[in-house]
Amino acid sequence: MNVKETGMSTRALWAGEKEYLAFGATQVPVVHSVSFGYDDMDEWYQVAIGKKEGHIYGRNTNPTVRAFEEKIRILENAEASTSFSTGMAAISNTLGTLLQPGERVVSIKDTYGGTNKIFTEFLPKQHIEVVLCETGNHDEMEKEIEKGCSVVYLETPTNPTVKITDIKRITRAAKRAGAITVVDNTFATPVNQQPLSLGADLVIHSATKFLGGHADALGGAVCGAKHLVEDIYHYREINGATLDPMAAYLLLRGMKTLSLRIDRQNENALAVASFLKTIDLVEDVYYPGLASHPGHDIAKKQMSGFGGMLSFSVKGGVETVRHLLPNLAFANRAANLGSVETVVGPSRTTSHVECTPEERAAMGIPEGLVRYSAGIEDIDDLINDLKHAFYMLPNHIKSTN
Repeated sequence: MNVKETGMSTRALWAGEKEYLAFGATQVPVVHSVSFGYDDMDEWYQVAIGKKEGHIYGRNTNPTVRAFEEKIRILENAEASTSFSTGMAAISNTLGTLLQPGERVVSIKDTYGGTNKIFTEFLPKQHIEVVLCETGNHDEMEKEIEKGCSVVYLETPTNPTVKITDIKRITRAAKRAGAITVVDNTFATPVNQQPLSLGADLVIHSATKFLGGHADALGGAVCGAKHLVEDIYHYREINGATLDPMAAYLLLRGMKTLSLRIDRQNENALAVASFLKTIDLVEDVYYPGLASHPGHDIAKKQMSGFGGMLSFSVKGGVETVRHLLPNLAFANRAANLGSVETVVGPSRTTSHVECTPEERAAMGIPEGLVRYSAGIEDIDDLINDLKHAFYMLPNHIKSTN
């Protein structure tokens, strides 16, 4: 049976590994060698110019890294894939490959803070025009795309307010304009969303997050059309943002349980979001699985699950957050997400620490916003933990109107 025809859990376990096994091992080995030797000079040359499968130097390719790339390629149903040292390396290298001075990119306002900095700080210095549309305003985005652009960049759900963009609708507009559509699929993962099947040309992941799932390895990936991925790989191999073999191994190991973890995190996030809606001190809950979420209907169409990420804003702003989060027993207060353990943190110190309060406000991110990455704990424990944390708040905060 072809592994590509199996279910997501089976693919997460078996995809991309068999040809990289060695010595009868059932797990992909970690190959730490920087270089790969050849006695036959002609064979060496054929591998070096890409005419024959093989490896010559670790900055270019590596067997353990290739196994990771093949697994995510199959999970995303892509023609090709390549990897990077971090998720931001995947984003910056992709945009660096696709955009030239004088060209135009259309995106949304509230992407991840690092991505936003590329759009607002770095690309303009390269004389690339950047247009950031109101997230969810599809009419505005279509009008800007119709004016002409080289790249349309989407992040859906967004980090941290989990806003939704209609991928199919926007990719149709991009194709009419001759633009390449890139979708950051980090929050959804291939378990919950398949952007390539909705018309996207490229899919980006911060593999550090849900793909690895254990907060112990940095990495990034890009999947999609072969000719585009080959260009991005060439940019990366020269610029050097190479994924480390040990990190690739840890990501591979984490991905084996991806489907199981995501199913549990989907359930936990929805339950937590629903509970937070009942707390008076909570001003707003952001989760596409809630019927009250502005993007709920679109999310239902293009996602098979709503993800493990949610956020919520509290009355009293930063002061409430400062007292609330330390009261949580079952949550790491850290700048990460997608781990098996629940992770929490304010956007002002996590996703958008690079931005000023004014920049965060312009993106619709209140200073009292908490990003909550649901882990795989028992849901009763997570709910009781939140109840206790709110109960332990000082009386002057609990009485906030």
